[in-house]
Amino acid sequence: MLNLAEYRQRPAVLADWLPWAGLVALGVVLNKDGSFQRTARFRGPDLDSATQGELIATSARLNNALRRLGSGWALFIEAERRAAADYPHSDFPEPLSWLVDEERRAAFEDSGNHFESGYHLTLVYLPPEESRARAAKMLYENTPTTGVDWRERLQAFIAETDRIFDLLDGVMPEIAWLDDGQTLTYLHATVSTRRYRVGVPEVPFHLDALLADSPLIGGLAPMLGDQHLRVATVRGFPTSTWPGILDDLNRLGFAYRWSTRFLCLDKAEAEKELSRL
Repeated sequence: MLNLAEYRQRPAVLADWLPWAGLVALGVVLNKDGSFQRTARFRGPDLDSATQGELIATSARLNNALRRLGSGWALFIEAERRAAADYPHSDFPEPLSWLVDEERRAAFEDSGNHFESGYHLTLVYLPPEESRARAAKMLYENTPTTGVDWRERLQAFIAETDRIFDLLDGVMPEIAWLDDGQTLTYLHATVSTRRYRVGVPEVPFHLDALLADSPLIGGLAPMLGDQHLRVATVRGFPTSTWPGILDDLNRLGFAYRWSTRFLCLDKAEAEKELSRL
């Protein structure tokens, strides 16, 4: 990538604000600041059938898996509520099964709009300053490559995220890494109102320009493409919590996107931040 700072200092379009630079490994995105990110789709336990004790035990296992991440790591957990697709077509060997499915189809179509939820976890790692500078240099032409090899940092990131995945795999009923095409499709869906599968280009770079196909309008009435945005931010914390506290969001009859960002800190750095409050 060319460094465009000498041509344009201030962001002008949505692509200028997006952090994604290119794909450097299967499902791994290199960001413009030299950080790496990797996304997995998951589905947690059924909150309607799980007992409170089971949910507390699941929360404890998740905490044990994620607390090992220190400074430089960030977690992005996202829940998307979207309109469900049409009732799927199926072929049946005998008329009786077909009649049963037709009744199910009629009940589905008569009950109004249907929505389903999708969940994604993105792990982001920003290498230390020296390594970050080396990793960022791979984005630009005619820069020296001496020093720490960015490939070593990439392999370390993949190994660590695989360890986290193995721990989560024992907790989540469903979890899987996204491949290149699924990663691009997911990232595109976060910044566009259009829904389609994104193919992987031959040179998988300049992802910011590739994925931003809807204009973003700010101000008092923000819009993404032809759809209005309404953003709600939670600025405080409740006095008490319990597993599944936000489960009612899974029953809403409209589309939304709920995003949670968690910035990990080492113990010493966390205590330093707390002392400033």
